[in-house]
Parts: sequence; structure tokens; C-alpha cells
Amino acid sequence: LKHDGRTVQAFVVYPEVKEKAPVVILIHEIFGLTDWAKEMADELAGQGFIVVAPDLLSGFGPNGGGSDAFPSMDATTKAVSGLDPATVNADLDAAANYAKTIPASNGKLAVAGFCWGGGKSFAFATHRHDLSAAFVFYGPGPSDVTAINAPVYGFYAGNDSRIGATLPATTAAMKAANKTYEPITYEGAGHGFMRAGEDPTNTVPGNKKAREEAFARLVAHLKQM
Repeated sequence: LKHDGRTVQAFVVYPEVKEKAPVVILIHEIFGLTDWAKEMADELAGQGFIVVAPDLLSGFGPNGGGSDAFPSMDATTKAVSGLDPATVNADLDAAANYAKTIPASNGKLAVAGFCWGGGKSFAFATHRHDLSAAFVFYGPGPSDVTAINAPVYGFYAGNDSRIGATLPATTAAMKAANKTYEPITYEGAGHGFMRAGEDPTNTVPGNKKAREEAFARLVAHLKQM
């Protein structure tokens, strides 16, 4: 994906379907474009959607590399948290513009983000006005929601006070601006339950249940777009 002289690498997955399909822009966690993010993309494609997962660290790694070029997870998370929000939106625009040109696309476009990407998904909804839906997994809302067109669906963890503390203000802002916002909090789950809920070493039963329920909810809303 190219824009303004910048090249963004992206992981693109197609479903095995006859008819044209909606496209989901998948925004990775603070851990970069990991195997987990690619697996989530695969899983959504398995449900009948085209998925474009941009590596927002493209070109920012050692020797001009992306997520996989960083020497440690600490270095990756530091780089992701230091990304310029304007560059992130421009990269996501490039992904969305590319999505619009995919012959197998039916023209419907959604964005889904996790953790750091959850906040970016919400922010992208304020910036991009041809989205059919935005899905926010345990990420904070933007300071100004007035420009949002798409319905926003939130997925939050009961045991995640850092993000949970931001929910009342976000809910009030969305209501005041007459925006569609449907937050669900999964009690007994912790931050990052979409990743933790499939981890065989995960010891929190609420994470597995939340992951299953949240995935089913995500797919149901995507099919209704």
C-alpha cells in the first residue's frame, strides 16, 4: 500500500466464497503485526470476510523493516506507542482505499482494532466517513466523537479498570452527539481477552468465554452490514 511516498506492508486474506464480501481493516495491538493478529485475520476470513491487516510499523523498524524487524517485544511496543496518530490514520486510509479496489469486495468496509488498535479503530471512525461499522476491542474513545458516521460496537473487559474508567465519558459523549454506540463489558475477563482467551496457558476462565462471545458478536454485526 503506497501513499505520500510511504510504503505500508499489509497481510491480506480472502474468504472462500462465491459472492462478493465485505472488507475488514484489522488494526493490530501494541505488539505490532504479530502471528496472533494474522491468525485473527485468518479466522475472520474463515467467516466470509476479506481482511486487510496493515503493519503500522512498516519502515519504522531496524534497517527500514516492520514489526518483525524489532529485536524485542519491548522495542516493538515502544515503537507502536510512539507512532504519530496522523501517520496511523494515513496508513489506515491507504488500507481502506486499497480495500475499495479489491474486485472481490462488495464495497462494504469495517474497521476492527484490538488494545492499542481498539483506540485507533475508534479514532479512525472519526476520520473516515465511508465505514459501515467500527469495532473497538478494549481501547479508549477519542476526545471528539462528533464526526463519527458509523455505528461503533465496543468490547470491554470487566477486569480492566484502565479502559473501564474511560467508558462513562465515552458513552456520554456518543449519546450527546446522537451516535450509535453499543458497548458490552464481559465480566470476569481481563484486558486482551481476545488473545488470552485462546491461550492454552490462560488461567482466567472469563477470558475464554468472553473471547467466544465477542467473536460471535463481531461476526454477527459484520454479516448485518
